[in-house]
Amino acid sequence: MPSAFALIDCNNFFASCERLFRPDLEGRPVVVLSSNDGCVVARSNEAKALGIPMGAPAFQYRQLFKQQGVLQFSANFELYGDISQRITRLLTGITPRTEVYSVDESFLDLSQLGITDYRGWGRQVRQRVLSEVGLPVSIGLAATKTLSKLGSKHAKKHTELAGVLDLITASPNSRARYLLQTPISDIWGIGWRLAPKLRAEGIYTALDVSRLRPRLAQQLMGIHGRQLVAELNGTSCHPIEPFAQVRQSVMHGRIFGTDTNQFSVVEAAIANLTARASFCLRSERLLARSAVVSLSTNRHKPGYQRLSQIISFKTPTADNGFITTQLLQALAAGFNRRASYHRANVLLYNLISEQALQADLFDKAAMATNQTAHARMQAVDSLNQRYGKGTLRFAAEDLSQAWLPKRESRSPRYTTQWQELPTARLTPP
Repeated sequence: MPSAFALIDCNNFFASCERLFRPDLEGRPVVVLSSNDGCVVARSNEAKALGIPMGAPAFQYRQLFKQQGVLQFSANFELYGDISQRITRLLTGITPRTEVYSVDESFLDLSQLGITDYRGWGRQVRQRVLSEVGLPVSIGLAATKTLSKLGSKHAKKHTELAGVLDLITASPNSRARYLLQTPISDIWGIGWRLAPKLRAEGIYTALDVSRLRPRLAQQLMGIHGRQLVAELNGTSCHPIEPFAQVRQSVMHGRIFGTDTNQFSVVEAAIANLTARASFCLRSERLLARSAVVSLSTNRHKPGYQRLSQIISFKTPTADNGFITTQLLQALAAGFNRRASYHRANVLLYNLISEQALQADLFDKAAMATNQTAHARMQAVDSLNQRYGKGTLRFAAEDLSQAWLPKRESRSPRYTTQWQELPTARLTPP
């Protein structure tokens, strides 16, 4: 059966989420800022038209924002994550052969759906996402994942396509035209480091890449280059990845709202980050055998310092209380009170499945401790699921709020917090 893929890509995802409960923002320039409201991480089409680049430092564009009426929002990741999950549930209802590629992109394997009108199917899916979730998407349809990714970019860029580009039934000349219009920097899998090397070889577009001899492509880009040429010519080399891949590691990090030299502030940050990371493990029934905790000062200021500690657990665990205690004990030894720390990271790695845990048969105390910790964390997760995230947490997380990133312009978490639900007012006729 011939291969067929769809790439569903949400348009300006963060900005579109902000507009979801604010119809008054439609047609107005909107930007979403990163942690501590530092840089632009998302832009509406109107903001892009004003020349605001991705990653722009917000302080450098304050005057432009004011002059052009650009609306700024602090990143609201809880809202964005929930909207992303809603779209994923909708797509997996269409076909379980779905790969969530990122928070705003998903690949679908269409080969077993018996579609005869791909463009019509794409328009129906686009309308479903718009009506059931409220977000606009662009859809690329092609025989390979690379071509479907390329197609979604053109579907987003060219308004005459109405958000859907079908490269499966398109003529060879039509496909070649879109390849010619795609610079190498826009090809999936070619990064900023590889693009200059290809340009030096006289390769500027996706069409140029598709015409490379496979052996030359492998010399220039490794085995990935040979696969890329095949994919651009319609031969699939990258199937849909399993929906639930086993993690290799989990990391959570934050830039502090205010630089600090207080260990209590750092302790609260580490406790919070560890709680998030270990919850990810438990939700996927994984245990960590090793962890890394790191603190660093601001690298853009004089006297940059970085403190990092690696620890290994005798018994693999997902107990955030135990992990937090171990990390803080390791960190305390090298903590410098004369340094102003700017960022903290917690990494849990060397992961195994809960089912693969092999305890020491002769260490009954360790086995009992592990079983008790497992039961305790199950109870915590159950209560938080029932009554809301963070209802029950370790006291160390509340030692200080000073580390929390600045989010002075965060919108309400409309879909995940009862007290922030949108309010509807009925006016009499």
